[in-house]
Amino acid sequence: MKLFNFVGMALLCLSFTSIKAQDLKDLRAKPDTVISVQKEQPLNIKTIRPVVPKLNLEVDYWKHWTKFGINLNQASFNDNWKGGGVGSTAIGLNANHKSDYTRDNFNFVTEVDLRYGKIRNKGNIAKKNNDRIFWDNKLSYKLSANWALFTSVTFESQFDAGYKYKTVNGKDTIDYIENAFMAPAYLTESFGLEYKPSNEFSLRFGTGTARQTFILDERVKPRSVDGFYDKYGYYLLPDMNKPEGEGNLRKGTGERFGVKEDRSFANALAFQITGNLDKNFTDKLNVKARYNLFADYEKISDPTHRLDVTITAKVTRVINVNLNGIMIYDPDVISRVQLSQSLAMGIVYSLPK
Repeated sequence: MKLFNFVGMALLCLSFTSIKAQDLKDLRAKPDTVISVQKEQPLNIKTIRPVVPKLNLEVDYWKHWTKFGINLNQASFNDNWKGGGVGSTAIGLNANHKSDYTRDNFNFVTEVDLRYGKIRNKGNIAKKNNDRIFWDNKLSYKLSANWALFTSVTFESQFDAGYKYKTVNGKDTIDYIENAFMAPAYLTESFGLEYKPSNEFSLRFGTGTARQTFILDERVKPRSVDGFYDKYGYYLLPDMNKPEGEGNLRKGTGERFGVKEDRSFANALAFQITGNLDKNFTDKLNVKARYNLFADYEKISDPTHRLDVTITAKVTRVINVNLNGIMIYDPDVISRVQLSQSLAMGIVYSLPK
C-alpha cells in the first residue's frame, strides 16, 4: 500500500512539472521572421588585357671603383733661420681603378694602380720617391663557397728613370742609371687555386706560373766586357778613376734583374703566392695590402718577396692621410731587404662617391 502511494505521488509531480514547462514555453516571445527571396542576377564579366610598357631592363654584372689624388709637401726657411733644416718640395700623384664582373660562378677582376712622386731638397737634384705601374687581371671559376680555379696576368714597371747619385765638389750629381720605363718590366702569367672567404681577403696559390722580364732601355741593359765597349767605346773598370791594371781589370755589368749580359729578355717558371687584403676597419679607416712570393723553380730556396701596405685615414670627404710602406727582397737586384715608407696628406676623389 505504501509502495502504491509513493508511485502515485511521483507521477503527480512529473505531470505538474511538464504542465509548468509547457506554460513557460508558450509565454516566450517569438521574434518576427522575414524571409526575402531574391533572384540571382547574371554576372557580366568582360576580359581586359592591360597594356604593359616595355622597360628594356638589363642586369649589369659590372662594378667599378676609381680613385685619383694628389699629395703635396713643402718646407722653406729664410736666410736668418738658425734652427737647422733644408727647404724641400714634394709632390705625389696616384690613381687606382678596379672593375669586377661576377655572373654565376665566373668572376673577372681587373685593377690598375699608378703612382708617381718627386722630391727636391734645396741645392739638390729633384729625385723620384715613388714610381709604379701595376696592372692585374684575374679570371676565376668558383668550385665551392671559398675555393676557385683562377688564371691571371700581371704587368709591372715604372714611368721614369731612376738614378744612383753621388756628391762631387759638394754638389749632387748623377752617378749612373738604375732603372727606366720598361727596364725592367715584368709580365707574369699564373694558374692555380684561389681561397676567398670574403670580398675583403683572397689568397692565390699559383702552381703554374711564368714570368717574363724585359729590359728595353739600352742604358739599363746588362752588358759583357766586349758588349760594354761596343756600346760606349771604352771598357768598364771596377774603379773608373784609375788606369787599367792588376786589381782593376775589365769587367761586364753582370746580370741585372735576372737578365743575363747582352740580353734584353728572361723567362722563369715558378711557384707563386699572392695575398690581397682590402678592409674598412671603420667608415674612416681603410687598410689595403698585397703580398707576393715568387719562387723560381731553379732558385726555389731563395724566393722573391714583396709587401705593399697602404693605410688611409679619411679626414673629410676629399682629404685623406696616407701611410705607405713597401718591403722588397729580390736576390736578382740585391741580396738584402729594401724598405720604403712615406706619410702624406692629400686630396683624393673617388667614384662612385
